[in-house]
Amino acid sequence: MNVFQYMTRNSEQVLRLTLEHIELTAIAVGLAVLIGVPLGILISYFRKASKSVVGGANIVQAIPSMALLGLAIPLLGIGSVPAVVIVILYSLLPIIKNTYTGITSLDKGTLEAAKAIGLTKSQVLLKVQIPLALPVIMAGVRISAVTAVGLMTMAAFIGAGGLGFLIFSGISTTNNAQILAGAIPSALLALVVDMLFSTVEKLVTPISLQQTGNTTKVQLKRSRSVQKGLLAATAAVLVLLFGITAIGNAGQSKDSITIGGKDFTEQFIVTHLMADMIEDRTDLRVIRKENLGGTQVAFNALKNADIDLYLEYTGTIYGDTLGYSPNSDMDEVYDTSKADLKEKYDIDALKQFSFNNTYVLSVTEETAEKYGLEKISDLAPVADDLKIGAVLEFLNREDGVVGLKKHYGFSFGEEIGINGANRYLALTNGETDVTDAFSTDGLLKKFNLVMLEDDQNFFPPYFAVPILRSGLLEEYPEIAPVLDELGTVLTNEIMIDLNYRVDELQEQPRKVAHDFLVEQGLIRN
Repeated sequence: MNVFQYMTRNSEQVLRLTLEHIELTAIAVGLAVLIGVPLGILISYFRKASKSVVGGANIVQAIPSMALLGLAIPLLGIGSVPAVVIVILYSLLPIIKNTYTGITSLDKGTLEAAKAIGLTKSQVLLKVQIPLALPVIMAGVRISAVTAVGLMTMAAFIGAGGLGFLIFSGISTTNNAQILAGAIPSALLALVVDMLFSTVEKLVTPISLQQTGNTTKVQLKRSRSVQKGLLAATAAVLVLLFGITAIGNAGQSKDSITIGGKDFTEQFIVTHLMADMIEDRTDLRVIRKENLGGTQVAFNALKNADIDLYLEYTGTIYGDTLGYSPNSDMDEVYDTSKADLKEKYDIDALKQFSFNNTYVLSVTEETAEKYGLEKISDLAPVADDLKIGAVLEFLNREDGVVGLKKHYGFSFGEEIGINGANRYLALTNGETDVTDAFSTDGLLKKFNLVMLEDDQNFFPPYFAVPILRSGLLEEYPEIAPVLDELGTVLTNEIMIDLNYRVDELQEQPRKVAHDFLVEQGLIRN
């Protein structure tokens, strides 16, 4: 499927995410202007503060955006708030700097003349300095606005929506059409924003300072009228967009819950499976927050009540969240995880689902044949010559590479962190030799990879289990039997098939989930 076919088939989703992206960007840039311009004016009067303010903005600009986002999540949670705050922080530098430069670089004679005719300091600022500095200020705002469009794609990483959702989802499922369906509108939106702010820049520049060439005054006035009409129409569209969103939010039922999901195919699917079942069997409306990044992002969102529930895995809870050493006893892992979650975090764990999405190490058929690999212990004599490309979590967890090396007594020649489906591409392209995978991963089938047997039983059981925020079961006890019923249906074989339909057949996770539930008679069509 090419990008145009994808955008045609999923036009409603692309449009919705584009509007979300516009809304988030407009809020961030608008607030950045309200903060940055006054700051720039302030430091133009108090020059001693200029180095500190501009230096602080420079430091923020130098911090990688994903690092800043990671630091913001514990403080601000997930959703649109941290995304908007991060983009504001990144947008401040050009606005502050250009405001300061525009005001301080004005001709002194002009300012003296303004004072000489009796204007007060505030009148000089409002009637002389700001109007003359506006072209320079708008140049800074223009830079910030265009940059904000690109930066706002990261909002999807924490469940805020926008075009980044298509990009991150496409990366997770090796769907190039989906990646481009997010990237192309984002690029076009940046060009439109640049054009609009370029128009504003021209309008605020005094006609006497513009290079008009052979354009007559009548033509210039007509052109400016058209430009003003374009900006007025844009403003009207934004007001309408915000109004529709506000009305939609106001009209939402109070009886709603939010289900989250991590950033890989299986989680996209189970988020919709759980949501569709709950909406069909109860009176609750479900808000879906997919693609929330890794375990820590999702778990912190649950602790902070930013989401109400999500599907976790017993081995992840036991080893990563609770810090226990890897344990292959299925019952002990589940019982300990359930008890400790309740005791330490007041989080409820429901019954385990029927599928066990444990870790596996996988290699290509060529690598398996070359080194005679059938089980993990076969890696020991050759591991020094092999390169593993695995997700960052797996490289740094005790139930991942860290513990694996201790348990099996070997180390890989090189360890490379590659998140998402790109690790499979690196493997099949010969850039790495071994990768981590999940036993229900559809990409194993897609790339025809060999799974190495865990012959020394290192990896813990990773049975799927819904975990619920404090108090949710007391508010909505009807959720538990619905999810328990779903859990009995989902086996390893079924999850492999559902994942394969998304990863290889390029079907949408929401459609795959809905169609499966209808086929199984679990929900009404």
